[in-house]
Amino acid sequence: MRAALLAAQGQPLEIVDDIVIRDPRPGEVKVRVRHCGICHSDLTIADGAFPTGLPLVLGHEAAGVVEEVGEGVTTHAPGDQVVLTPCPPCGSCYWCIRGEWSLCVNSTGLLTNTFPDGSTGLSRGDEMVFRGLNVAGFAEYTVTQANGAIKIPDEVPLELACVIGCAVQTGVGAVLNTAKVVEGATVLVLGLGGIGLSVVQGARLASAAQIIVSDPVPERREAAKLFGATHQLDPGSDDIVEAARDLTDGIGVDYAFETAGFASLVETGYNAARNGGTIIAVGAPPVDQSITLAPATLLTVSGKKLMGCLLGSCNSLLEIPRLVSLWQAGRLDLEALITGRRPLAEINEAMGDLRASRGIRTVLDI
Repeated sequence: MRAALLAAQGQPLEIVDDIVIRDPRPGEVKVRVRHCGICHSDLTIADGAFPTGLPLVLGHEAAGVVEEVGEGVTTHAPGDQVVLTPCPPCGSCYWCIRGEWSLCVNSTGLLTNTFPDGSTGLSRGDEMVFRGLNVAGFAEYTVTQANGAIKIPDEVPLELACVIGCAVQTGVGAVLNTAKVVEGATVLVLGLGGIGLSVVQGARLASAAQIIVSDPVPERREAAKLFGATHQLDPGSDDIVEAARDLTDGIGVDYAFETAGFASLVETGYNAARNGGTIIAVGAPPVDQSITLAPATLLTVSGKKLMGCLLGSCNSLLEIPRLVSLWQAGRLDLEALITGRRPLAEINEAMGDLRASRGIRTVLDI
């Protein structure tokens, strides 16, 4: 099959047509990928911020059509439209039975770029090819667990639905599931890419009273107004902590979300949050970055809560249909998140757009 292959980090991706993909095993489905969004996590791996096995097919924000089902699969049939998820919940592991769906044993593939048994289902010649971020969506086909392909109605356009797989599921989920933002709360969003703007939409859905946003790109700050932001800050000229406190009568925000993948912004969110407030780390900083909270005793006496968030703490089997329904009801904007569309052959140009913060989300036509 045809795919965009990362052979070396820091180098352009190569379009190849000789990737071999195995048939689905029992409990799996094979999906013809139609569209795949480009997420910052794809970029950070391509640029070398995270170590990984190579060669690798990236792409994890994908939607397509079921091509074939493995033995024992009764929930899917060829022709079903599906959104793929990077964290397919198995429903029976230690984390799933505690309702911590995004931490399922299947989610280890986000780090290993393999199935739990160490296989990938992809090869090139005699060499194994890794399945990037548990999906490998920059390819014509992918194989995943049946619970990793969530059915959606036939009338939903796949070029819109694909962004639910990561950006929307993560951002809205961070608000509704991880933080559980309450009505009338004050919210700060640090970073306004696809995930950050989805956090803004989640905060609007949660009826937050103030949604304060910060991003160095003027166009993204302007876009945030359309998604529900009430105040826009420029980190190049505004003191974010001071401004957040001024907007909340000197108290600080109830919830601060870091969505850009910079450890320093987690610290900014921590300082902007009120005593007893919650800081949610949604972005994935490079492995060489650390968070410093000094003096450490303030974490105790302030009662602040620092939380990690993987894929919006979502049970994708529930969340993806719910988000589709919200879009159908006009309460969730998917169209405005997508500012670019390119064919797979232009994958490196699309990566360049993201690297330069041009637009919000580029969707590839596979």
